[in-house]
Amino acid sequence: MLAVVWSLVATALRWLAAHPWVPIVLLLIAVAASGVWVHRRREAARWNQVREQGLRYEMPQIDALHHRQFEEAVRDLMRRDGCPEATQVGGAGDNGADVKATDPYGRRWVIQCKHRRAGLAGSAVGTPDLHVLNGTGRPVHNGDVVVLVTNGRFTTKAIDFARSQRLHLVDRHLLARWAAGSTPLWELLSALPSPRRPTSGS
Repeated sequence: MLAVVWSLVATALRWLAAHPWVPIVLLLIAVAASGVWVHRRREAARWNQVREQGLRYEMPQIDALHHRQFEEAVRDLMRRDGCPEATQVGGAGDNGADVKATDPYGRRWVIQCKHRRAGLAGSAVGTPDLHVLNGTGRPVHNGDVVVLVTNGRFTTKAIDFARSQRLHLVDRHLLARWAAGSTPLWELLSALPSPRRPTSGS
């Protein structure tokens, strides 16, 4: 077996010696392919940065999203506002969290997203969803700011419950201001916990 392998290697080496240009061409192809791959990665990263910095959504766009896309849109808005490590974590076993982020002040955000295809005409978000979020947002996910975002509305009981439990609600009207503007969500909400760390401009 070893003799067969050695014979094949020797044959290949003789063939390459007779065709010295082949390795050079293969090397050039590999270098070119590597250069194209690196260029595409850099371009993708640059355009992702541009998209996130100038990201805007109008409400008809948001209404047309799938619920998973809605979570991704919320994640991207947090990234736009200065949370580069914001992640979409929603799915089976998410324990009430769809998006997690850390803002420039060091506060940990835990966000649950409730998408309504019909917007305001859809069913209002009630206390059951807030009970889940309240039970996991701080104890399980260690959130400083616990938020529920919807493109719809909340019931009166949900609003009262959120106020009593220091939960933050983003309804359709506030979402429209946040998504279509350039003001970070933490500047649109009130009664947020104190920053964990100052920003460079503080």
